[in-house]
Amino acid sequence: MTEPTRELASRRPRRRHGSGEAGVWYPRGFWAAFATPATLWLLVLFVLPFYAILSVAFGTVDPVFRTAVPQWNPLQWHFSQMSFVLEQTFLRGGIFQPALIRTLEYVAAALVLCLVIGYPVAYFIARYGGRYKAALLILLISPFWISYLMRMLAWVNLLQDNGLVNKGLLFFHLTGAPVPWLQGRGSTVVLGLVYGYIPYMILPLYGALDRIDPALLEAARDLGASPARAFRRVTLPLSKQAILAGSVIVTLPMFGDYYTNDLLSGSPKTAMLGTLIDRAVNSPLVTQAAAFVVVMMGLLIIPMLYYLYATARAARLA
Repeated sequence: MTEPTRELASRRPRRRHGSGEAGVWYPRGFWAAFATPATLWLLVLFVLPFYAILSVAFGTVDPVFRTAVPQWNPLQWHFSQMSFVLEQTFLRGGIFQPALIRTLEYVAAALVLCLVIGYPVAYFIARYGGRYKAALLILLISPFWISYLMRMLAWVNLLQDNGLVNKGLLFFHLTGAPVPWLQGRGSTVVLGLVYGYIPYMILPLYGALDRIDPALLEAARDLGASPARAFRRVTLPLSKQAILAGSVIVTLPMFGDYYTNDLLSGSPKTAMLGTLIDRAVNSPLVTQAAAFVVVMMGLLIIPMLYYLYATARAARLA
């Protein structure tokens, strides 16, 4: 190596530990520090409240005022209330088991309907929305500008015996008498869940479908694939993660929903887990409500873990 070349090499910046690029040095933990605000936020607004719920679930009840007495020391937790809720929820013949089964059935039916209705809507906006994409998305999220409670009350007016839905059915002679939509019908609860949460399914689907390169579909067509085969072999696999994300986003709030059931049914025949929690909170059985929350968290952690596993697996294969 000549002398000028050796001098230039000595001046060249070297990569150091923790550097992102050559010649740039960052202290240890520099990038991890950016997660500090979010970590503190989760610690204060999630971990601590959830620990408070655990303290109530494993606490006691004041014998005089019948109010919950949290037990903050884990070594002194009482498991009687939690054992009672688990037995009555998961064992055959338990008094809470019908509500669990209804919750699983309603959420599964609503999830399928959200996917069946939402996927074509997201596909149309992404592929054929053109310059009207922004307007269509605004129309899609505009229901969020109105309170969920008010939207459910609007459904109550529509589904009453003299509401527009029954008037339309009678006008077209599709039924001989008004349908009692609001009298303990599971189908009404499912449709209410779909109406309330379907935008959460459409938005992630649209985001994924809009990012698919049209050249991939054109290549599939050039190779002889029909439109249906191109959708099945190209579009659908590329939107799989969005389907999974939308399913998780929709499923989580549905499990704890109780407004929809209370307003559109209000019958014990359609009670869900969220309904049991709401009733227990407004009674001396507050520890039972906390126990239900813990049980629901245990159920919901399963799809969350699967989503994290599928996302990590997709990232490795990408």
